[in-house]
Amino acid sequence: MNLQQAELPEPSADARAASEALTRIIAAEIAAAGGWISFARYMELALYAPGLGYYSGGSRKFGDYHEGGDFLTAPELTPLFGQALARQVAQVLAASSPRVIEAGAGSGRLAADLLPALSALGCEPEHYQILELSGELRARQQATLAEHAPEFFDRVEWLDELPDRFSGCLLGNEVLDAMPTHALRWSDESSQPGVLERGVGLADGRLVFAERPASGALLAAANALAVQAPYRGEISLAARSWVSELARRLEQGAMLLIDYGLARHELYHAQRDGSTLRCHYRHRVHDDPLWFPGLSDITSHVDFTAVAEAGFDAGLEVLGYISQANFLINCGVGELLQERKVMRSGIPGDGAGALCMPGTPLRGPATANMEDLRARGAVNVLISPNEMGELFKVIALGRGVPGPLPGFSRGDRVHAL
Repeated sequence: MNLQQAELPEPSADARAASEALTRIIAAEIAAAGGWISFARYMELALYAPGLGYYSGGSRKFGDYHEGGDFLTAPELTPLFGQALARQVAQVLAASSPRVIEAGAGSGRLAADLLPALSALGCEPEHYQILELSGELRARQQATLAEHAPEFFDRVEWLDELPDRFSGCLLGNEVLDAMPTHALRWSDESSQPGVLERGVGLADGRLVFAERPASGALLAAANALAVQAPYRGEISLAARSWVSELARRLEQGAMLLIDYGLARHELYHAQRDGSTLRCHYRHRVHDDPLWFPGLSDITSHVDFTAVAEAGFDAGLEVLGYISQANFLINCGVGELLQERKVMRSGIPGDGAGALCMPGTPLRGPATANMEDLRARGAVNVLISPNEMGELFKVIALGRGVPGPLPGFSRGDRVHAL
């Protein structure tokens, strides 16, 4: 057990039992495959195995620590994220069709914020469809929408698969980072030089990392990077394939994909040697994806150059690539924050002095002031370079959408891809 594992909260007995059941399934597949499976296949099982994988099991994923969640995404931090995003989505809908498809909608919070915001902009979608394979997450999304946007509930539809053709706007917030990825090591060792694929095997009944020479499409993709050994990193062929498939189906409109990652020349730079695999459990981050399979989210950094290439090769135009901070600022998140403060400033009450009185229930302006401080703090997390502002990027891929896109008006980095 490493130091990071020692600092993690102890899983409950039920959680441990579910993980052990999943581990037996993974071990059986490894044995059937001759003693080794790719890390991409392991990640797929750990996250999506029916009934036991992280996203298909019954544990709570999104929310704060006290709610039993493992992490917070931007929509859970503040509704201002969805309200700002709505300004860009509205432009795409006006140029294509009044249809939104959200892939992997998480808790449903983004849909609950986006629908009223689009309605306020006079661009209410006729169809809002959510592509979600997890039954547990579907139920939570339905509950969130019923509570926070009940007037829009009837126009939301859940999909088991993407339609053959669609026009409109497709959204993916923190979707690409959780797609199965291949783990690689570029070796300069005389005993075993070249590109090695890090997979998962068994040793004394335990799951362990094991390597073998990379081959096929994975080796070709690795060689195309011209990485200088020694180096460790990841390549997600699944993310490239997913973007290509979406691009093929998009007749008119745009995909807006928001995630953490880098352009290729930054991601595979020699100074970034080391795996980008990160696991999230009870608001702690650790780097051992083999720890209690099924209990931690597993992610890796997105290669946005590969995303752009996949879309471009399928006939889409790369409409923009930008930091989340600049995107939200371009979409007016600062103005929205100020408007919120102005609207709430007229709330009647006993005076702002109540905010400073120990033990006094907050009410009136005191409550408004506290909520304004929280909103300002959440926006700061979204746009601060030391928080999500620079780590997260937004890329737009489209067909038949005239530019420029407002979210990319200042700070666009397409040239850096």
